[in-house]
Amino acid sequence: MSEYKAPIRDIQFVLDEVFRADELWASMPATEDVNMELARAIYEEGARLCEGELLPLNRSGDEQGARLEGGIVHTPEGFKEAYNTFAESGWIGLGGDINYGGQGLPKMLTVMFEEMVYSANTSFALYPALTAGACLSIVTHGSETLKSTYLPPMYEGRWAGSMCLTEPHCGTDLGLLKTKAVPQEDGNYRLTGTKIFITGGDHDLTENIIHLVLAKLPDAPAGPRGISLFLVPKRLLDEQGACAEPNNVSCGSLEHKMGIKASATCVMNFDGATGYLIGEPNKGLAAMFTMMNYERLSIGLQGIGLGEVSYQFARNYALERVQSRSPAGAVQPDQPADPIIVHPDVRRMLLTMRAYNEGGRAFAAYVGMWLDIAKNHPDNEQKANAAAMVALLTPVAKAYFTDRGFDATVLGQQVFGGHGYIREWGMEQFVRDARIAQIYEGTNGIQALDLMGRKVVADGGEAFAGYSQLIRDDIASASGNIYAAALTQALGKLEQATDFVCSTAQQDPAVIGAASCDYLNLFGLVAYGHMWLKMDQAAQTGAGDFYQAKQMTAKYFFDKLLPEADAYYAKVCAGSAPTMAMPAEMF
Repeated sequence: MSEYKAPIRDIQFVLDEVFRADELWASMPATEDVNMELARAIYEEGARLCEGELLPLNRSGDEQGARLEGGIVHTPEGFKEAYNTFAESGWIGLGGDINYGGQGLPKMLTVMFEEMVYSANTSFALYPALTAGACLSIVTHGSETLKSTYLPPMYEGRWAGSMCLTEPHCGTDLGLLKTKAVPQEDGNYRLTGTKIFITGGDHDLTENIIHLVLAKLPDAPAGPRGISLFLVPKRLLDEQGACAEPNNVSCGSLEHKMGIKASATCVMNFDGATGYLIGEPNKGLAAMFTMMNYERLSIGLQGIGLGEVSYQFARNYALERVQSRSPAGAVQPDQPADPIIVHPDVRRMLLTMRAYNEGGRAFAAYVGMWLDIAKNHPDNEQKANAAAMVALLTPVAKAYFTDRGFDATVLGQQVFGGHGYIREWGMEQFVRDARIAQIYEGTNGIQALDLMGRKVVADGGEAFAGYSQLIRDDIASASGNIYAAALTQALGKLEQATDFVCSTAQQDPAVIGAASCDYLNLFGLVAYGHMWLKMDQAAQTGAGDFYQAKQMTAKYFFDKLLPEADAYYAKVCAGSAPTMAMPAEMF
């Protein structure tokens, strides 16, 4: 198996040299004690864990998978021991609230560690990721009793978390859900219903699992306005807060999946299970989306992480595998053939992977920055502006990261040729594991609709205009950069596409759905162009191979990838007719 090395040098470059994260952290009381020296120590220790403990379990975990035996879900060999090491080292509470045992580190920092974990072992990564997300909803919307009872053991890793939304008859349209929550005389609730596709719904890694469950009260309004959020533990607690008898929660079956096979994806049955209301009645969807915004960024990081490890394996293979001769003449005349890295098409694949991975890593830090400002900045106006930016950028991060991440895994597999299709090389697992990220936490088509309809058209493009101005400000700061003109042109196309859909939607509501995926791809390209402009500017101040490679990759992005913006612009402005004209019976 090829080696994975956490991209620590690139992480440091992004945080320190591109975004000057030290300055941002120092400006907010909640993060003023965080600096790059601390960040480097965290990444170096995290890299050792991911490279030494998690990566070796990746293929064996895929081969064994999670299994349900005698009503108990078992994770693959080595997972429990690795999870204990992970938890005991404090990684689960890395970004958690310090008042309940978390470490309170900024999201800008934690996204980089999450990427490493997804690279090393995506199935494993999902267990702590769901726990961290559940903690976020509890700390934001739960009562003090719920927070003090459940957060400390969850941050410690003794208890895990899950998110229970989807039901057999409803996925995206949560207003159709049927799970019921009946009030009891003691102020608690009894929940009855079935949830499907529940990541980490049951497993043997922890002594308790804290389910966050969407359900409806008996008198709830119809549709999504009638959804409440409940905390439902796998095991109930005694008066001392220790695990006691089982709750009426069970795993009915495990899904048989294309990938992430070591992640237990469960059908969960709630049979009059005891639950506790989180937040206000009928306001559960808003409380759950607090978690889902972070989870969607986390799932986007799954795409980046798998794209990165696939790139590293493919690069190493291309440097070693000999086949045919360079078009410019023999590079290794004393050998029967040259390494395939000499061939233009292999370089095309590797550079495309690298440009998307590194652009995504920078954009993840950028979104993390806005999340940190929205959470920690002392000025309320800046917090509100940052929250609006997070809302706009989250669907782009989730969908574009995972689409390009999947593309990267396919390209990495292609570099291996026939060997990429063979299980032993590991490349086909990356493809399978990456595919789900485009589907769960809201399919990428839904993300595109959210961006186009709710985040752009709904406010007449006001939030987008603020983002566009930020890019223009950075272009002005980099006016001497050779790529400033190209980014200006691509941004202009995105602005025109935004104006076209906003104006056309008034007469043709179908244009939003018809344009949404192409619009998101155009948006993502421009967002990555923004990041590559900033990275190229920062790289010009350094010397050595790292900075030269960064500038060469920037050139590849601007010359070979950004021109796709013209095609996406044309497709957006083609309107809805090409998509909607054909009668259903002709399909």
